[in-house]
Amino acid sequence: MSSNQNILVSVVVPCYNQAQYLDEALQSVLDQIYTNWECIIVNDDSPDQTEAIAKAWVEKDQRFSYLKQDNKGLSGARNFGISYAKGEYILPLDADDRIGIDYIDLAIKAFKEDTALKIVYSNAEKFGLENKTWNLRPFSLFNLAKSNVIFCSAVFKKEDWERVGGYDEHMRGGLEDWEFWIHILKFGGEVFKINKVCFFYRIKENSMIKDIPVDDKMELYRYVSIKHADFFVNQLGSFKEFMSHGLKENDELKVLVNSKKNALRVLLKPVTRFFKF
Repeated sequence: MSSNQNILVSVVVPCYNQAQYLDEALQSVLDQIYTNWECIIVNDDSPDQTEAIAKAWVEKDQRFSYLKQDNKGLSGARNFGISYAKGEYILPLDADDRIGIDYIDLAIKAFKEDTALKIVYSNAEKFGLENKTWNLRPFSLFNLAKSNVIFCSAVFKKEDWERVGGYDEHMRGGLEDWEFWIHILKFGGEVFKINKVCFFYRIKENSMIKDIPVDDKMELYRYVSIKHADFFVNQLGSFKEFMSHGLKENDELKVLVNSKKNALRVLLKPVTRFFKF
């Protein structure tokens, strides 16, 4: 049992058309070995059985609470739940995902050991239609500038959420967690990855990120690149520098491929001569 149980952690679970998975997500919260948590279930005006399921969990354990709002999208639902959170730390959990039993415990231990930390996450696995390790690229600000390398259910301080103004509610189409991590980290702070699988990401036929039309996704990328232009320039350099770097990498790759082909020809030459008719 953790010695840091005096720290309250708020798990925020937005739900829209995910009622069929909600029990599984909430059970993974109830199973935590770290017991000083609250779990705020946010019904984003879902047309399914979210309300009935959520209220049953509120009756089951007083650490669960239930909120409902007009539909505002994922960012709006997270912000609504976090605004009511009493915890010093926040863990967003989508209603179709799960967390491992020691995720909160290990995350709080990491924060206590390093006060410079802004974000703590872990190794992850995919489940559902796919069952395999989720091989996220190693965290660095450079890698974060190129794409999101931190899943949505990382742990962070509520004060950092307040500092950046929460999740951007203009980003209803997706990529809101990527923008949020950039906003928290671009002026400093450390990130820690727990070397254990503590997050389980459900793969389904339909998901918000997969269903974004290409044009809409490109517009979201443009929006983030303009909003955080300072961050992208600091990490990637100017557009010309970034393109030059990419072209250089491409040329180096071609040289490597050609050298491997030549090496393979040398190695296979005796064999091909042996089998030549």
